[in-house]
Parts: sequence; C-alpha cells; structure tokens
Amino acid sequence: MTERHVPAHGSQLEEVAAWHPIEGTPTKKKVAVGCSIGATIETYDFIGFGTAAALYFNDAFFPAEDPLSGTLLSFATLGIGFAVRPVGGIIGGYLGDRIGRKPVLVGSLLLMGIATVLIGLLPTYQQVGVWAPILLVAVRVVQGLAFGAEWGGAILMCFEHAPWRKRGLYTGITQAGFPVGLLLANLAFLASVPLGGSLAWRVPFLLSAVLIVVGILIRLKLEESPEFEELKEEGEISKNPLLEVLRTDWRNVLRAFCLRIAETAGYAVSVTFMLSYLATEELADRPVTLTALMVAAGIGIFATVFWGALTDRIGRRPVYLLGTAITLLWGIPLFLVINTGVATAIVLAFVVSYAICQNSLAGVQGAWFSELFATKTRTTGASLAYQLSAVVSGFTPLVATALYAGFGWIGPALLFSGFGLLGLVAALVTRDTWGPAERDEVAALERTVVTTAGRGGVPAPRPGTHERRPTADSATD
Repeated sequence: MTERHVPAHGSQLEEVAAWHPIEGTPTKKKVAVGCSIGATIETYDFIGFGTAAALYFNDAFFPAEDPLSGTLLSFATLGIGFAVRPVGGIIGGYLGDRIGRKPVLVGSLLLMGIATVLIGLLPTYQQVGVWAPILLVAVRVVQGLAFGAEWGGAILMCFEHAPWRKRGLYTGITQAGFPVGLLLANLAFLASVPLGGSLAWRVPFLLSAVLIVVGILIRLKLEESPEFEELKEEGEISKNPLLEVLRTDWRNVLRAFCLRIAETAGYAVSVTFMLSYLATEELADRPVTLTALMVAAGIGIFATVFWGALTDRIGRRPVYLLGTAITLLWGIPLFLVINTGVATAIVLAFVVSYAICQNSLAGVQGAWFSELFATKTRTTGASLAYQLSAVVSGFTPLVATALYAGFGWIGPALLFSGFGLLGLVAALVTRDTWGPAERDEVAALERTVVTTAGRGGVPAPRPGTHERRPTADSATD
C-alpha cells in the first residue's frame, strides 16, 4: 500500500485523474518488454561475474598456490559488487524520483556495459601481479553501482505503466529478465569452455558490448512514467526523497529488506556457492553444472511470470509465504540431493532452488515493494530496501564457504534455511497490499465509474491524495 489510494465507493469522480486508465497506458506492453530486455542485459553482466568468480577468477586474478584461499578471495571480490549496490540504489532512486525513471534506465545500462567489457580486457595475476585483483575490484565497484541503480528504475517504470489488475504480471515480466540474463550468461560460459585458457572467461564479457548497444537503443524509445510526469506537472516532486522515505517510511524499508534477503541470499547459497561446492567436491564437471543452471534459468523465465501473475489473483503475501516456507524446508534436502553426484539429481536441485524458491519470491517483489511506498519516494524506497539486502547476499558465498570449511555441507544448508525463516517472518509482519478487500474495492470503483461515466475503464487516482488507510491503493499507485 502507498500514500495514494483509490477513492472510496461513491466518492466523487473528479478525485480520479484521467492520466492512467485501469487498463494501463497504451505503451504498457512496449515498456514491459523494454524494461525486461534491459534487466536481461544487466543481469547477464552482473551474474556473469558470479559464474566467472566461482569457476575461473580464483586462478586468474589470485595466486594459484592455495585454491581455497583463491576461492575465498574471488567470492570476496564478488561481494564487493553487492556491497556498493545500495549506493547505486540510493543514487538511482534519488535521480529517478527527482529527474525521472527513464534517464536512470539508460544511464545505468550504459555504465554497466562499459564496466563489463573492461573485465574481459583485464590482465591476469600472472601478467601484472597484485594489480590484477585491484583492477578487478575497481571495475566490480562500477558494476555494482550500475546494477544498484537499474532495478528500481526498470521495475517502477513497468509498474507505473501497467494495468491496475495485472501489476504482478507486468512486473513479473520485467523480473523475468533476470533469469533470461542468467541463462544467456551461462550459455556464453558453456559455449566458451572449448576455447580454453583466459578466453573461456574473457569472451562472455566481451560479448556484452553487442547486448548493450541493443539495450540502449530500446530504452531510448521508452516513454517516461505517467505517474512521474503527473507529479512533475503538479509540482509534487520530493525535494529529498531519501530523507523523506527514511523519515516517514523506514518500517517498510526494513520489511522489504528482510523479505528480499530470503530471495537474494538464498540464491547466493543455492546457486553461486553451489557452483564452487560442486567443483570442490568433484561432484560434477563444469558442463554439467552450467547445464543444470541453464535448465533452471530456462524454467525460471516462465516461473517468474507465473508467480507474479498469481499474486494478481490471490494477493502478494500468500505467494511469498509459500516461497519462504519451501526455502526453509529445502536447505538440508538440497545438499542431500546434490551430494549424490547424479547429473539428473543435480539438475532437479537447481530447478527447485531457482524456479520455486527464488522465482516465487522475485516474481512478487516488483509489485509488492512498489506498492509499499508513495509515488514521489517510490523509486528511492524500493531501491534502498532492495539493494541494502544485496550487501548481505553479496558476501553470503564467502560466509557459506567459511561454514563449509568449518562444519561441512550442513553449515551452508542451515544458512540457506535460515534465510528462508527470516523471509517467512518478514512476510507475516508485512501487510498484503493486494488482498481481497483491495481487489474488491477496485472492482467496485470500476463498476461505479463505468456506470456513471459510460467509460470502459477507470483512471488512477491523482497523486495528491495522501490519506493513509487500508483501501485499494496497492492496485492504483
């Protein structure tokens, strides 16, 4: 829910603005696809680093004498990118709420592309010694800033163009860009395995240049969010969205932060750490692990959209409760299945971990997080909560590796379940912004407006309504 609301049954129609019909804007599908493609490209770049960190960077950028230390340092470099994502989220959110969603989308994608191509050109430890990891960290910081700014802009742009009743579906389409990017990144790494040497990890990063050009061209053609344009026209843009959201909505920031950790940190254990675990234990070779991840990502594309659409029918919180409960219960069975070393079992484990545990949460977040914040601070609030959790998840593979070294596989297994428990508790204490009451009120409002004005759809409320009450605001912001 947010600070803007659908007028109560029987309220005057002049309180309802004509700039956002109930069926969404005319360009809603174009915006959803454009945001999804951009998310795909950014994920290809950012997640590709995680795959390379698990499989290649311990040898390429760190001394090869101690493989475990190299893996720990590699994951630490991975975590640095996550650590700076909140800064990117703050900057991107602030600019998104001050100058618009579209400039942030274009700028973040361009910055990510430059950083990713540079990774493919970096010298190795054998070539320049200690300068290799230093340069890697510097470029990773730029990646983290860009990716931190990306999510809020893409999700909010899609959310604010989408139909009231299908915002879970539409934001799920944008969120589906992430498994597409994951799939493409691992396809690239799998295809580059025969190249051998440093080309096996350099080529996937260099290929990003092509994707970036395509993404920039698509995003330049998108129209700005109608809700932001209305705020700007009415002079209601927040002067300092960061301070305002921290002062008035810090509880929602905290709730969304905990909700997000279950998804992103769970992924860090079940996918990022798992790639390293399979290699260390010699349970599967690289083609098998990458194939398993690609199968899971392929299913995850459709699963993310499905989970998002399901929230439009039954609400945001029920889906999240289901996903976090499964995550809580899946920790130990996950490693028991993986430890069999059977290829089909490994594929199954990745599918459950990703398409069910992770995607059921990611598919909900776009709509739920957006609905928790008011329009004028929405990008800042949603981005801040979303990216602060990245600090935890970024260093989770490092923590999981340390737990594995000290306690064996049971350590990361319990860590995974712990994240599920945290998300479950957070979901229980966070209100459902699209429950039965909200859905019924929007339906009643639609019938009232259609009957009174003879229209086929209703517009959204004006952004000046700031009365906070539990109505159908979640469907109309």
